[in-house]
Amino acid sequence: MNITLRPWHINDLENLVALANNPNIARNLTDQFPSPYTKENGLKFIEFASSNEPLRIFAIDLDGESIGGIGLHPQSDIERKNAELGYWLGEPFWGKGIISKVVPQIVEYGFAHLDLHRIFARPFGRNIASQKVLEKAGFSLEAKLKDAFYKNKIFEDAFIYSILKK
Repeated sequence: MNITLRPWHINDLENLVALANNPNIARNLTDQFPSPYTKENGLKFIEFASSNEPLRIFAIDLDGESIGGIGLHPQSDIERKNAELGYWLGEPFWGKGIISKVVPQIVEYGFAHLDLHRIFARPFGRNIASQKVLEKAGFSLEAKLKDAFYKNKIFEDAFIYSILKK
């Protein structure tokens, strides 16, 4: 199993839409992640993901095929030395340790190329798998915020994890 991070390409569109158009993925992401996920959404996303220099959003590649995405979203103003980590993986690839392999890669990349001091992630309180991934990668739990997210007409707890540049 050869897992790498690479830029998104237009030839990823079919895989992107097929995997991202899944309510089980959208339920663990912000509402900016469209559901249903259309070809038009995929085209806009690939264009956006390819527009930053240095790149901040990558395809998760397994043996030459895109199977998910991971990215760092730099903050602004007094939080400008911070970036939020976000990721998703196609459901057929869940439970195989793939995200646990790529999170340390994106953290290393972010600290080396994006002038960051802190990378944080905000998984849903019910998303135990994501919390375990972050802890395995060296992130520390900073806070548990009760009912901080409103998703699919229900309130959800938000957990805040972070890692600091060494």
